[in-house]
Order: sequence, then C-alpha cells, then structure tokens
Amino acid sequence: METENNKDEISLKELLQLVKEWFAYFKSKRKTILIAGMLGGLLGIGYSILKKPTYTAVLTYAVEDEKSGGLSGMLGVASSFGLDFGQSSSGGAFAAVNLMELFKSRAMVEKALLVDCTKQLGTPTLAEYYIETKEWRADWEDLYDKKPELKGLSFNANQKRTTFTRAQDSVLSVMFIDISKNILTVQQLDKKVAIGAVQVKFEEELFAKYFTDALTHTVTDFYIETKSQRAKENLDILNFQIDSVRAELNNAMVGVAVANDQTFGLNPALNVKRVPSAKRQVDTQVNSAVLQELVKQTEMAKVALRKETPLIQIIDSPIFPLQVERFGKLKGLVMGGFLFGLLSIVFLVLKRFFKQIMEA
Repeated sequence: METENNKDEISLKELLQLVKEWFAYFKSKRKTILIAGMLGGLLGIGYSILKKPTYTAVLTYAVEDEKSGGLSGMLGVASSFGLDFGQSSSGGAFAAVNLMELFKSRAMVEKALLVDCTKQLGTPTLAEYYIETKEWRADWEDLYDKKPELKGLSFNANQKRTTFTRAQDSVLSVMFIDISKNILTVQQLDKKVAIGAVQVKFEEELFAKYFTDALTHTVTDFYIETKSQRAKENLDILNFQIDSVRAELNNAMVGVAVANDQTFGLNPALNVKRVPSAKRQVDTQVNSAVLQELVKQTEMAKVALRKETPLIQIIDSPIFPLQVERFGKLKGLVMGGFLFGLLSIVFLVLKRFFKQIMEA
C-alpha cells in the first residue's frame, strides 16, 4: 500500500513538474504569442472593414385550404350526376405542407429573378441587379475571347424563358445555386400551425426586400392556380353547357311560337297540323329541366372552387429599413487575436514535440 501511495505521489509530482515546464516554455515564448495575437487582431479589423453588411428580409405567411364536411356532402350529390369537382386534389405534390418546397424550387426562383423591377431598382430584372451587385461583368471581360456569348448577355422581363441561350441558362443556374445555398431560407415556424417563414440574406438591402416580395407573389400565384385548376375547369365546362342549353331553349321557345302562329284558327279536327307545336313544347320542357339542373350544379361548382382555392395570408412582410448584421471591428479584433494566438500555441507545442522526438 505504501509503495502504491509513493507511486501516486511521484506521478502527481511529475504532473506538476510538467505543468511548470510548459508554463515556463509558453512564458518564454510570450512575445511570439503576443505578436501572433496582435497580427490576428489587425487582420480581424481589416476583415471587418472589408466585409459588407448583410441585410435580412423576413416574410411570414399562413395557409388555409381545408374542406368542410358540408361541402363534401354537396359534392357527393353532384357526383351522382357524373361530375367530379376535384375532391381529392388537396393532396399530392401541391399540398399545403409542400408549399415550402415550391419556394426553394429552381422554377420559382428563376421566375422571381426575371420579374420586372425597373421602377424599384432601375434595372430590367432582379437578375440584372444581382449581376451588378456581384460585379460579374467585370470578371467576364477577361473571358470574352474564350466565351464571346457572355458579351452583351442580359435578362429582360419581356423575353420568353424558352428563348434563353445556353449562356443565360448557365448564369441563371449559378444564381440559383448561390441563392438556394447562401441566401434563401424557408422554414416552418410551428409544426402544429401552417405558418411558414421566408428569409433572404443579402449584401444589398433593395435586393433582399424585392426578391422576397417577388418570390412570394410568384409562388402564391402558382400555388393557388394549380390547386384550383380542376375545379375551375369543371366550372368552365358547366358554364359552356349552360350557354349551349340556353341557346337551344331559346330556339325551342321561338319554334313553339312559330308553330302556334301557324295553327292559329285551325280546324280542331286537323290534329296533324299541331304535331310540330307539340314537339317544340317537349323540347322546351326538356331544355328547361336540363338548364335548371345545370344551374344547380354550377352553383355547387362555384362553392367547390371557393373551397379549392387556398387562402395564403401574408402575416408579416419585409419593411425598410431591414435588419442589418455587421461584422464589428471589436468582434474582428477579439476573434482574430484569439484565433491567431491559439494557432501560435498549437504551433509551439508541435514544434517542441518534434524537437524532443528528433533529440531522442
């Protein structure tokens, strides 16, 4: 037992001795560590000066597109007549839970970049403003000999997407990758409530604000149009049928009047002459019944369209001035000094270990 205690006591003494040796070593190298920390602090200050501030635009929205039980009953009655008002269209790729994925899709981002913003930004599109902010055209000048298609490349809101060149597609692809990875964030604030948030961080305040607005309008318009497409098509078909039946009914009513005029004062014994009038009256009654039923179905289709059309309510939209995040000089001084000081300590430790190994 005494031997074990002596071993523990000796190992503890060795540990304290080792700590003292390292402390003395770092103390002897304090100038090196201090210089490294000062250099890091200066570099941190320089970075804070060169680093552009980041502006954050945040937009929150809520989605409501659930159907009521009463409507499903009405749709069940309508289905007995062979009509489908899109009862199952609430699911699928365009369900409310997938609205966030639309915000991050390439098609929606590109449409937002190609929105006309001449009045707001003084450039034809947001894509042009993005290129100016990133100063890409200055970099392209050195590539004109190898890639002449970059010379004169521009994005106009009036140009059809199908007419874009390969170079335009490539530039838009680079924009989309940068935006989806570094600029755009879409998330659901609460899993229990269908409230989402769109956040755009960019070094230009105007772009952050107007890109958020353009993307939101593009996505909501596409989402509403897609969700209500089937119900709208059914309503259009019913309206067309009503117009056709109403025209036939008017013709039948005119035919009845003409036939009655032709048989006015006719001998009651001559019943054959009254057959055309009777046929026209049957046509009038049939068309009246069909028209009445179509009107009922049209009203139900209008209700279905209102239910199929989701409500996307903008709760909070970005307002100037936007939240700005700057890399302060004090932060740069502290972080740069600490990082370089730590790196210098690691370097000194490795250097001493290597020296001991070489001497062994």
